[in-house]
Amino acid sequence: MNHDFTNHRIATEPGHTFARALLGCALSALLAVGATGAMAADAYPSQPVRLIVPFPPAGGTDVLSRLVFNKIGMATKWNVVVENRAGAGGNIGLDSVAKAKADGYTLGMGQTANLAINPTLYPKMPYNAQKDFTPVALVAAQPVVLIVRNDAPYKNVAELVASAKAKQLSMASAGTGTVGHLTGEMFARRAGIKMLHVPYKGASPALTDLLGGQTDFYFATPPIAMPMIKAGKVRALAVTSAKRMPLLSAVPTIAESGYAGFQAEDWKALVAPAGTPPEMVARLNAEVNKALAQPDTISKLREEGSEPRGGSARDLGAFIQSENTRWGEIVRQSGARVE
Repeated sequence: MNHDFTNHRIATEPGHTFARALLGCALSALLAVGATGAMAADAYPSQPVRLIVPFPPAGGTDVLSRLVFNKIGMATKWNVVVENRAGAGGNIGLDSVAKAKADGYTLGMGQTANLAINPTLYPKMPYNAQKDFTPVALVAAQPVVLIVRNDAPYKNVAELVASAKAKQLSMASAGTGTVGHLTGEMFARRAGIKMLHVPYKGASPALTDLLGGQTDFYFATPPIAMPMIKAGKVRALAVTSAKRMPLLSAVPTIAESGYAGFQAEDWKALVAPAGTPPEMVARLNAEVNKALAQPDTISKLREEGSEPRGGSARDLGAFIQSENTRWGEIVRQSGARVE
């Protein structure tokens, strides 16, 4: 019996040794993968990073993108090449990001339109806003400003609503499905008024007709509204952010004007193709947050009506999902569709 037991013990020891060897190899492999990931993050980026801006040069998204990444480049010496790919409400540029290699070298500056509104506005989308991107960082947000001609009879939101209930008013917008248009639709629903929506092919013609008296009010972005406000040509009745804009500190929010909880903002968010390595996402997120915390960055963003945001990549993922749901419902309620 002793002899048999000894033989059995000797026979099973190599199995235990083999198992221990396998475990050791697995641990070594995991450590190697971890080390490789750490080295990849340390070496990143080893080549130029391409930032796709899905709107034309010199527009709001373009200016903000260059501001933030110039700041990052100065701090890190990264070479970031900004590429403008406009069209289809931002869908064309963002689609090129969705289909790019997920290696951390192609990024996109998404926003409310192409990440939250367009998935419901367009009957067919080239990408899935919630599945085809890796969230990186929420960059900034700005409200829209409710403006009327300076000689308009209404001096505040309550007077505008009263006039709209007595007689249908017309609202200009930079186009169907824009943040300004849908904000107006949301406001009309909350205020219990009916309005005539007059869409234009861009902000400039919309502003021109407002000034000319062809329309009654306009939810405009700060870069469009501010020069006209300063020139005394239009009056700001309210802003759509949760808090007042530093540039228009005397102008109340719509929430303060009797519509508690009302908020609508045009936000910008950095995204990468789905599957981008998490260590690279973490590095990008850290650098964006550092850039947004710089006093001169904050000052420049506020000069054009934006507020820096920042936060984690995970927070951005949850934010995009909630905004997709919220704006999608507004699109459906408004009946807006782009064929």
